[in-house]
Amino acid sequence: MAKKISVKARSAARKQRDKWKNKIWYTIRAPRTPWDFKKIGETLGESDEHILGRVYEMTQQEFNGDFTKMHVILRFRVHECVGQDALTTFIGHHHQTDHIRRQIRRYRGKVDDVVDVVSTDGYLVRIKPLIITQKRVQTSVKQAMRSKARDMIIASASKATYAKIQTLILDGTLEEDIRKAVKPIYPVKSVVIHKSQLLQSGVVAGNGKTLDEIHAEEARSEAEIKAKKAAILASAADEEEEDVSTPSIIDAAEAMEPASEKAPAEKEAPAEKAPAEKKAPAKKAPAKKAPAKKAPAEKAPAKEAAPSADYDSMKVAELKELLKAAGKPVSGKKADLIARLNE
Repeated sequence: MAKKISVKARSAARKQRDKWKNKIWYTIRAPRTPWDFKKIGETLGESDEHILGRVYEMTQQEFNGDFTKMHVILRFRVHECVGQDALTTFIGHHHQTDHIRRQIRRYRGKVDDVVDVVSTDGYLVRIKPLIITQKRVQTSVKQAMRSKARDMIIASASKATYAKIQTLILDGTLEEDIRKAVKPIYPVKSVVIHKSQLLQSGVVAGNGKTLDEIHAEEARSEAEIKAKKAAILASAADEEEEDVSTPSIIDAAEAMEPASEKAPAEKEAPAEKAPAEKKAPAKKAPAKKAPAKKAPAEKAPAKEAAPSADYDSMKVAELKELLKAAGKPVSGKKADLIARLNE
């Protein structure tokens, strides 16, 4: 049995089909307009489903033989297969990064922008111009050049079909128009469309909004909602602070009321005692030694009963009340009040 199973497995392995034999070569062709189904490459695939959606890249030098455009990369996407021909759509181009880096020097100015335009046949295209000035320029000059280039791109692309926009970009016509427009503002070293990208097809400029506009509106609405939430939280925090601070003010006012009511009573008490103390010695004129002996006797127990340590633990208001009761001045610092009480 073991030998029979091994023989079957070997025979099945021999009968396994080769995937490469099932694949066929497809001819990749450029769009009908404006390139007349030009043959641009070949690719392998098992069926049409595997070919659809593939992106094919090539240099502009390989595309039209222009040696000066060897740094420009063209991108095509397969959207339909007719037999063994893969028909493509031009989806954009870009310049190689090292080439752009060589153009930008230390003492030159760089002006770039991103412009979205809609062609007359409903293609939404993103175009990125790059302007290199001969010397450094101020920001105001850059803004003027940027706005002038933007107006020129919109004016040219919005009146042309997508096929015409491809021609304007690849043959340098649009770049030359931008150069002529910005040259009066400041001398330029070079002007290029360093990148273009097909964002959407079937767009009608007069009806509806583009996807980028919708994204911008969503971001704007989210920012407004966050700002409203922050304002509500800030107002709530302010209200809480007011609620906390209001009772403290009321408590302070209530604490001040009894002190103000007691003040006149305390002031009146020494005023009444003062004449009584003055009249007492006037009536007892012959007995002058008796009060002299009683005074130290009264002060001694006061010092023992209320030492300076007790005064230190007391508040200034309490010390002032004791001074008022004793008929002594209440002005000065706490140390002066304690020294005055200890006399």
